[in-house]
Amino acid sequence: MEYLVTALREHQELTIFLTLAVGFFIGRLRFGTFSLGTVVGTLLAGVLIGQLDIKVPATVKNVFFDLFLFTIGYKVGPQFFRGLKKDAMPQLAVTVVLCVTCLLSAFTAAKLLEYDMGTTAGLLAGAFTESTVIGTAGDAISRLDLPAADKTALVNNIPVAYAVTYLVGTAFIVWFLPNVGPWLMRIDLKEESRKLQAQVVGGADAEPGVISALQRFAVRAYRVTNERLLNRTVAAIEALPVGQRVFISRIRRNDAIVEARPDTIVRLGDVVAVMTRAELLMARGGEVGSEVTDTELLDFPVEVLDVVVTNRAMAGKTLTELAALESSRGVFLRKIVRLGQEMPFTLETRIDRGDVLSLIGAKPDVERAAKDLGYPDRPTVTTDMIFVGLGIFIGGLVGLLSVTVGGLPLTLTASGGALIMGLVFGWLRAVRPTFGRIPEAAMWVFETVGLTVFIGVVGLSAGPSFVTGLQRSGVSLILVGLVVAVLPHVTAILFGRFVLRMDPVILLGACAGAGTITAGLRAVQEKAESPLPALGYTVPYALGNILLTAWGPVIVALMR
Repeated sequence: MEYLVTALREHQELTIFLTLAVGFFIGRLRFGTFSLGTVVGTLLAGVLIGQLDIKVPATVKNVFFDLFLFTIGYKVGPQFFRGLKKDAMPQLAVTVVLCVTCLLSAFTAAKLLEYDMGTTAGLLAGAFTESTVIGTAGDAISRLDLPAADKTALVNNIPVAYAVTYLVGTAFIVWFLPNVGPWLMRIDLKEESRKLQAQVVGGADAEPGVISALQRFAVRAYRVTNERLLNRTVAAIEALPVGQRVFISRIRRNDAIVEARPDTIVRLGDVVAVMTRAELLMARGGEVGSEVTDTELLDFPVEVLDVVVTNRAMAGKTLTELAALESSRGVFLRKIVRLGQEMPFTLETRIDRGDVLSLIGAKPDVERAAKDLGYPDRPTVTTDMIFVGLGIFIGGLVGLLSVTVGGLPLTLTASGGALIMGLVFGWLRAVRPTFGRIPEAAMWVFETVGLTVFIGVVGLSAGPSFVTGLQRSGVSLILVGLVVAVLPHVTAILFGRFVLRMDPVILLGACAGAGTITAGLRAVQEKAESPLPALGYTVPYALGNILLTAWGPVIVALMR
């Protein structure tokens, strides 16, 4: 045991990796349907191991925290700037109301109960599950003109309050949004979801499976015998099925395979490779002629390609409008990913710059569509570290600038600057995706490992004083954390429904996004039995991350 303790104290890098291992293990433990998650798990592991009084340099946590914040900004940047558009104003308004109410409720509770600024910052971070407040508030406290011992005590109080209130902020709100939220609005969530589905699809009898139907396609070979199709161009034949997308990909004529162009004439006896939805082929394929087995005709390369929408002319178009373009011929849409979230879509869904469209079709057709839409986001393992390094460096310099408001010095801090520059660089990547590539796997490392290393080091530093702090303020914090977590959501729901007249399904998704509670979105979707709440999630999530992170130095300034 003495050997282990000595090794951990003298080689702090080993301590960090042990904390991560134990923390991820704790985070994966499940109690029924509930789990603590890796962030809280790592914090508790850090507190536990921190009882050995292990000192880890503060620079370590700052490096990983900056990396985490830059990645968050990079992910939400395109949607953040999209949120500034007029059509997203109701969602922005709800987000601002929720986040401001969160700040004011935490501040008011702290003043009434005489909490110190460290405990208040931890209350704010935990009640709204926004771990970034721990870093930005701690950085702000470290800059105060106070004795070093006082600053250390205040910073160590942050994770204590965070750990106590996090469980309330997560578990209760995940239950509250899908159950109490609809009651506050006097609506049936499932019924409202069906109404919204009918509205966006067009017709109450439209099948909910229309989204998945757009993704299923097949290619079959038919010998053309239908006289209506003979001696007509490929384009004319493809236009015959009203409201359906059908394409002739290749033609076998006189034992030779011909690539089908829009102006190619179909002759008697031609064998055509028809590509469309599988159910349409099953229902109407026989109208072309008899189905034949032609392995060579059907053996052509089909590509699945993710495309980042960067073409300004394409932004704002509906999927129906995109499907009518010549460049979309032969191409089908599998899914839309926005802000890392797969979005439900219909023919009337509008795409935004920065959206990732997963396309499938014959390789030449997919390549043509990708060129028209934007930039093909091909799988790669290489991260543009020039982009990442410069972004964090420039953001840090901007964040160190200070502005005095009402006699209080306010600063973004270097970490807050990294978040802001992540927004800008994420938007630049969406507009000009030829640089700044960060693969999904790398983003997971930057985001998850960056945050958990930071939280783990916070736990290690607070370990020796954690138990004492918990005994001193634990009981009251549970009740206060419940109020601070619930009140902003109640205010936002009532404001959004009865003042802005927002659709209740979209509103609940917006509340989950504004509070940055992805688990809340999942719970609302399950209760609604629909993916549609995600339509209100992305823009509020982007703005909520920014505002709640900024509240760290603001709450310190207010408490001061």
